[in-house]
Amino acid sequence: MNYDREFLTGTVGLLILSLLSERAMYGYEILQEAERRSASQFQMKEGTIYPALHQMERAGWLKADWRESKSGRARRYYALTAKGRRQATSKKRQWVALSVAVRAILGGAHG
Repeated sequence: MNYDREFLTGTVGLLILSLLSERAMYGYEILQEAERRSASQFQMKEGTIYPALHQMERAGWLKADWRESKSGRARRYYALTAKGRRQATSKKRQWVALSVAVRAILGGAHG
């Protein structure tokens, strides 16, 4: 499904933080994992994910280092810092509360 760009803007950070809370990943791997887990509902572009990763790195939420991937290719892996873990927990909590409220308004809580 094609989602409104504005609608997705706030969720990209949450998705990245959530995926990285499980393990370090490189940018393209994050894209693939989001697409796989969402049954292709989220098909983010590299032009969306890399600016978000760089912004989170500047904010101190992520650290990045070059590693050799399973294919032998050097890739930049991103991992959460302690500050990033706190942000991931906070954003997940906010998302849960917000989604409950939105479902209640849209009528999903009664169906």
